[in-house]
Amino acid sequence: MDVATRAPLIGDGVRASAPRRGVSLRFCFAIYFVATSVFVSSASAQKDCKKPLYLTFDTGHMAVAPLVADVLARQQVRVTFFAANERTQEGGGSLSDHWASWWHARAAEGHEFASHTWDHTYWRADLGSAQAPSFRVRPSAGPRAGQDFVLTAAGYCEEIARAADRLKHVTGKIPLPLFRAPGGKTSPQLLASARACGYTHVGWSPAGFLGDELPSEKASNTTLLNKALRDVRSGDILLAHLGIWSRKDPWAPAVLEPLIVGLKERGFCFRTLREHPDYAPLVRR
Repeated sequence: MDVATRAPLIGDGVRASAPRRGVSLRFCFAIYFVATSVFVSSASAQKDCKKPLYLTFDTGHMAVAPLVADVLARQQVRVTFFAANERTQEGGGSLSDHWASWWHARAAEGHEFASHTWDHTYWRADLGSAQAPSFRVRPSAGPRAGQDFVLTAAGYCEEIARAADRLKHVTGKIPLPLFRAPGGKTSPQLLASARACGYTHVGWSPAGFLGDELPSEKASNTTLLNKALRDVRSGDILLAHLGIWSRKDPWAPAVLEPLIVGLKERGFCFRTLREHPDYAPLVRR
C-alpha cells in the first residue's frame, strides 16, 4: 500500500519533503514531532530564560540600520535604541524625516527607545557649583559640532529631552526615562542633574562592549565575535552602534547574527531595558 504523498507540516507551516515509497508514516510523523519539539523548546527557552541579556544600539551613520533591523526581526530579538540626531551617510540626521519611517517600524516590532542627547553631546568637564552646575561640552553633530562650550544643567537636560521628544514623534511611543551620554562620559554632578530632570543614565557592562568602535586592523570581526561569546555573562548590557564611520570592516550585520545565535545556543535570552530590574521600576512610575 502506497504511503500518502502529502508531507507533514514542520514548524511554521513549512512542509517536509514528501516521503519516498516504502517509508512508513510512523517514521515520517516521528520526524515531525522531533522538529516540532525542538521549535517549541527553543521558543519556550527564550520565554522562560533565566540568563537575560540587554542588547542596546546607539545611533551612527545608519548605513547598516536596515540590515540590523532584518537580523533582529529574523532572530526575534528586541533591543533598546539610544538615539541622537547624528550625521548619516544619507538622509541628513539619524532622527530626520528621512529616517522617521524606519524608527516607526522598529516601534511596531516592540523595540524600546531612549535619548542619546540631541547633538551627540559629549561631557568634557564640570563647571559652576553644586547649587548652580554647568558643564563644558563638545557635540559631534549639529551646527556646533567639534566646538567646546558651556551648558547649564537645564541646557543639558534640554539636550536629553529634545532627542526623547523627537523619538516620541517618529515612533509614536513614549521613550524610556533613560539616557546614554555619548562615549559614556559623565560625572556625578552630570548624573545628578539628569536625574533631577527625570532621566537615569545607562552605560554598559565591561564584557558588553562589543568592540564595533575599534579599528578593524586591530580587532577583526572574528576576534570580536569570539571574545563576546567567551566573556558575556547573564545580566550584561551590551553595546553596539548603527554604523561606525571609522571602522573599515563593518561589525554589523556580519557579527550581529552569529553573535545572537551563539548566545542563544549558550542559553541566553534577550530583553529590553524596560525589563531590566534596575530600570523597570522607573518605567512603572
